[in-house]
Amino acid sequence: MAAPVYVLGTGLSHNGSAVLLKDGRVCVGIEKERITRRKHDGGNDSDAVRYCLEAEGITLADLALIVQSANFDVPPRDRFLGPRPFAGTSHPPLVTISHHLAHAWSAAGTSPFDSCAILVVDGCGSPFEQCTDLAGAILPDADLTAPDAAMWCEKDSFYHFDGRRMTPLVKDFSPLDTASDALRMQTTRHSIGGFYSAVSHYVFGNLDDVGKLMGLAPYGRPGAVGRTAFEIRDGRIFVTTDWKAVLDRPASGYQAFRADFQYYADIAFWAQREVEGAIAALFRDRLARFPAGQVCYAGGVALNAVANARLLNDDVVRQLYMEPAAGDNGIALGCAYHGWIEVLGRDKVAHDGSTCFGRAYGSAAIEAALAGAPADWQVTRPEALAEQVAALLAEGKTVGWFQGGSEFGPRALGRRSILAHPGIPGIGDHINADIKFREDFRPFAPAILPEHAAACFESGRDSPYMILVDRTRPEHAETLRNVTHVDGTARVQTVDRDWNPDFAALIAAFHARTGVPALLNTSFNRRGMPMVERPEEAVALFAETALDALVLQDVLVTKQGG
Repeated sequence: MAAPVYVLGTGLSHNGSAVLLKDGRVCVGIEKERITRRKHDGGNDSDAVRYCLEAEGITLADLALIVQSANFDVPPRDRFLGPRPFAGTSHPPLVTISHHLAHAWSAAGTSPFDSCAILVVDGCGSPFEQCTDLAGAILPDADLTAPDAAMWCEKDSFYHFDGRRMTPLVKDFSPLDTASDALRMQTTRHSIGGFYSAVSHYVFGNLDDVGKLMGLAPYGRPGAVGRTAFEIRDGRIFVTTDWKAVLDRPASGYQAFRADFQYYADIAFWAQREVEGAIAALFRDRLARFPAGQVCYAGGVALNAVANARLLNDDVVRQLYMEPAAGDNGIALGCAYHGWIEVLGRDKVAHDGSTCFGRAYGSAAIEAALAGAPADWQVTRPEALAEQVAALLAEGKTVGWFQGGSEFGPRALGRRSILAHPGIPGIGDHINADIKFREDFRPFAPAILPEHAAACFESGRDSPYMILVDRTRPEHAETLRNVTHVDGTARVQTVDRDWNPDFAALIAAFHARTGVPALLNTSFNRRGMPMVERPEEAVALFAETALDALVLQDVLVTKQGG
C-alpha cells in the first residue's frame, strides 16, 4: 500500500491556523487561539503545526509539501515572529501564496461544486507587490507601479475555479488608510471590512468581536446618519467620507455604550444596511461580467449572516456557498488545498461538509481533567446519554456539550457548545449574564434538525454552518423565543447527521420529550475567551460559571443541588 501523501497548510495572519490534508482530505486542523488561549492569536505557527503533526502521529519528514500565507511579510522558513519548525534544508518544499488566493482555495476545496465563481471580500489582503495571482486579472485603474504601490493592498478579488485551476478574473486594490481621525479605516481606505471594523470600534470602543455590530443592528432605527457610506463606480466599491462628520460621539468603552444604547444601535443599523448594499452591488457587477450559477464566498465579510441571507432573498445569487471559516482562520485550509491541487497536480477530493477538524480526546484525558473535581459534582456515564441530557434541558438546565474533535472556524456547531431550551423565558438572559458574561443584546442560534427547518422558519434553507439568518414563523415565536432576535430573525443551524451524529441524536431526544425540534446553541466559552479545546478547559469553565451540567464525550457531570 502506498504511503499517504500529506500537505500542510499554514496561515500566519491574525486568527492563525494550520491544516493537514491526507490524500486530499482534511485529517486535522486547528486555530492557534484554541491552543494558546489568546483570542485571535496569529503570527508564528509553531504551536498549530505541532498540534496537527502530533494529532496525526507524523513528523515534518512525512510531509510532501508545506504551503503558507501571511498578510504582509513573506515568512522565512526558519523564523516568523519566533522560531518555526521548518529550519534547515532537509524539510519538505515550502511554497508561499498571497492572502486572497488562499481564501479562494479554502472555498474551492471545501465547496460542493465541481466548478464555481469565487468572490473574496475582507478588510485587507496582501500588498500588490506580494500578490502571487495577478496574471490575467483585470486590475483597477490605478498606477500600481508607482512608488507608493507597496501601500496598496487587496480588498476584493473574483476568481473562476474549474475543478483544477484557479483563474483570477478581477482584483481590486486600495491604499492603506493613513488618516489620523477616530474613524480611520484600520485596513485599506476603501475596504468593506475596514468600514465595518471602524464603525464597530466607534460603537464599542474596541475592535474585538466585530460581529457584535450585526447583533446590535436590529435594535436600531433608520435615519440616524442620513449619509451613504459607499459609492459604486465602474463596479468598484469606494468608502465615502461625508458620514464621518455625523459620527462625532465615539464610545469610550462599555459604560459609555450602555449609557447611550439607542444612539449606538441606530449607528449599527445604518452600518449594517450600508454594508449589505455594497456587498450586493459587488456581487451583481462581477456576475454580470462573468455569469456563474454556482458561487463561493470567502473573506471575513462573508461571515455577515444577515448580508448573506439578503443575497439569496433578493436573488442576487441562486447557489451560494460561504466557506465556514471565511475569516483568516481559513487561510491555512486554502493553503493546503492549493498545495494538493495546484502544486502537486492532484484531483480535488470531495469534502464531506464537516468543519470539525480538531483531535478527539479519550477517556484518559477526561479522567485527568476531572481528577480534582469538587465533592458536590456527580460524575456518571449514563447508558442513554442523549435522553438524560434532553431531560435536563427540558427542565431548563444549561449544559456544556463537549464531543469529538472541535470545530474549525468561529461558530460552535455541536462539538464545543453551550445548550439550553429555546423557549423557557429568561434562559437567554441568564446565559449572557451568568455564563457567557457578555452584553445582553447578543443573540443565540437555534440548532434544528433539517427536516423541521421549513416548519419553524420562513425559508427553511439548509444552513449547516450558522452563517445565514432566517425569519422565525410567528406561530413558533414563543417556542423559539430565546433563539429569535428582536427583529424576528434567527441565525439558523441545520444539524447534519452525517458529520454531527451525537448532536443530532440529542436534538432528536429533546424533540421527542418536548415537541420542540431545536436547541439554543452558543459557543462553549465566555467573553474574551476562545472556545474550549481540551477537557480541562471545559471543566474549568463549568466550575466558574452557572452552567448546570457538563458532557465530556460519554461522561455527564452535574452540580448537586443545582
